[in-house]
Amino acid sequence: MNKLFKITAIAGALSFALAGCNGSSDETTSTQAPGKAAIKANSQALTAKDADAFLARVEKEIKTLNIEGARAEWIYQNFITQDTAALSSAAGKRSTEAGVQYAMEAAQFDGIEVAPAQRRKLEILKQALVIPAPQDSAKTEELANLAAEMGSMYGKGTYTTKAGEELSLVAMSAKMATSRDYDELLELWQGWRTVSPAMKPLYERQAVLGNEGAQSLGYADVGAMWRSKYDMPADEFAKELDRLWGQVKPLYDDLHCYVRAELGEHYGADKVPQDQPIPAHLLGNMWAQQWGNIYDLVAPENADPGYDVTEQLAQHNYDEIQMVKGAEAFFTSLGFEPLPETFWTRSLFTKPADRDVMCHASAWSLDGADDIRIKMCIQKTGEEFATIHHELGHNFYQRAYKNQPVFFQGSANDGFHEAIGDTIALSVTPKYLKEIGLIDTVPDESKDIGLLMKMALDKVAFIPFGLLVDQWRWKVFSGEVTPENYNQAWWELREKYQGVAAPVERSADAFDPGAKYHVPANTPYSRYFLAHIQQFEFHRALCEIAGNEEAIHRCSIYNNKEAGAKLNQMLEMGMSQPWQNAYKVVTGSEQMDATAILDYFAPLHTWLKDQNKNRQCGF
Repeated sequence: MNKLFKITAIAGALSFALAGCNGSSDETTSTQAPGKAAIKANSQALTAKDADAFLARVEKEIKTLNIEGARAEWIYQNFITQDTAALSSAAGKRSTEAGVQYAMEAAQFDGIEVAPAQRRKLEILKQALVIPAPQDSAKTEELANLAAEMGSMYGKGTYTTKAGEELSLVAMSAKMATSRDYDELLELWQGWRTVSPAMKPLYERQAVLGNEGAQSLGYADVGAMWRSKYDMPADEFAKELDRLWGQVKPLYDDLHCYVRAELGEHYGADKVPQDQPIPAHLLGNMWAQQWGNIYDLVAPENADPGYDVTEQLAQHNYDEIQMVKGAEAFFTSLGFEPLPETFWTRSLFTKPADRDVMCHASAWSLDGADDIRIKMCIQKTGEEFATIHHELGHNFYQRAYKNQPVFFQGSANDGFHEAIGDTIALSVTPKYLKEIGLIDTVPDESKDIGLLMKMALDKVAFIPFGLLVDQWRWKVFSGEVTPENYNQAWWELREKYQGVAAPVERSADAFDPGAKYHVPANTPYSRYFLAHIQQFEFHRALCEIAGNEEAIHRCSIYNNKEAGAKLNQMLEMGMSQPWQNAYKVVTGSEQMDATAILDYFAPLHTWLKDQNKNRQCGF
């Protein structure tokens, strides 16, 4: 999740909105779209032939816009200056304006009978916008300004500590990752949340305008529009997420109980009551969404696996290019073609000494064909080695669906891309490290508990947070949660799903949801929940195809051509068919099944239950 896929660089449903995956650009335009009456009048005269002509025209235009936008964004992120920022912004504005116009034109064909593939393309165009603009130029401009203003508030946000030190979010997050001082953590937690209250009236107005735009496209509200992208009725999608969460919850509950007890021992039961939700500032992360930073406080005894990948990389003289070559070899061992020569000459692997670049790891396809790249300032660590495998997972996915029409060059649903990258990273096991000669022996299973705990603190702990962010927004968009209850509803969901509570009383005027980037940036969040479910099911299924006989968490599909062929078959489909069809290719089922997570973490779950025997669990 923390290595976001750069959808800027691909052709597909969201490519009109540059950097759509991380929400860095707003989904608005100053172009006035046709009104409802015009759409209704026009649709009465339209035919299936008109739809064919419209889609053929749009496909050509999208290809041009995507290449132009991807190149502008690549240059900006690799040469950060005022001028390159302006060029990127201008290209993004053109793509966004086009996306709005395409959505409105596609809506004119709602009542026209067209071929199934054409209908799918039209729906993809309608659903490509995140916050659709109202059909009024003044309101459209207002919506654009609201998004820009909230983005600026977040990006420029700082907090000056009681000691007089001005801190950015990055600096505060770094302190929260390592500090074990209760009061310092509380000050940082509260300090960052002084940035967001001013966003509240802007967010409220944006929800009103966004709903107006969604209704003009035929949706009840923005939330319903977001949920309609999953090849099932919008209400069924919401129920599906709750069903999946119900499967994972027993494991999460035991992890929560254990972590709360360990935190209680460290900070005292007066600060961490053992029958209450965990105070949100003590979990090593500004939003308590991942808990890996507190591993030192909760690590099982004798958990050291006996090797350190960072040290092994150094001993084997791996440089940054060798790390990428090593990850590429994973994919070629599955039967994928090697990366093109241009990947090696055009990617960014190390931080330049002479200029500012955006170092956040990302995977790109600049032309919807063979110009695939990664952008990373690679550190020679074990974590980065796994991250490179993850990023190349995106690249091989991009190349696999390159022969699809531009509309279908994308993730089967928006969880797939992150899930594929993480599926590959799950195969970076001790067994795999031994096979490629990085370590000499595979630790015995007694060391698995520590490895699984470290992973669960990030993967399992994240799942309820991944669910609740959109749960809150859906309620806001539908009107179920009103502005005076924004904050109360947020913490009710945090307590219900995560068992995490605000460490101090929060006022109704606070806007704590706005302290999470994806809320003011309008980036839908269900994709991250889905990715955390899907990656484990893909891993389990591919391991079965590979004939694995070990525990799932010890399996690597490295060097198995049969698993590689099945994976490629799914990747080649892109988003050309309902995601359920792609899912079935690998898993054999059209329905997601979160029991794969339970299988993966089974030894840890047994251990947690034993640790929790005499504890009061629940929140």
